[in-house]
Amino acid sequence: MIDSNKVRRETMRWNILLVLNNARPVGAYEELVLATMQGMFPDASALEVRRELDYLADRDLLDLRKEPGGRWFGALKRYGVDVVEYTVECDPGIGRPAKYW
Repeated sequence: MIDSNKVRRETMRWNILLVLNNARPVGAYEELVLATMQGMFPDASALEVRRELDYLADRDLLDLRKEPGGRWFGALKRYGVDVVEYTVECDPGIGRPAKYW
């Protein structure tokens, strides 16, 4: 049986990494990430995106700055870039598609 919540979380994590990869070298505020996620998951919430940003920061894939005004800002670290570029193995928890080329 497919766990749709797990698939959603892992797909969202992968897509967050892609958004931040496209925002390199500057990074992006959570509003851009949320807007992109809502393009794929119309019911995605700010809390859900923050939860996945926090997860990816805990995995040391990105720097996460939580500003005093309440906004969050993320930027990929070297290892996060390597995961996106398929130069390193991707541990479970991120829905990175299999490399086909």
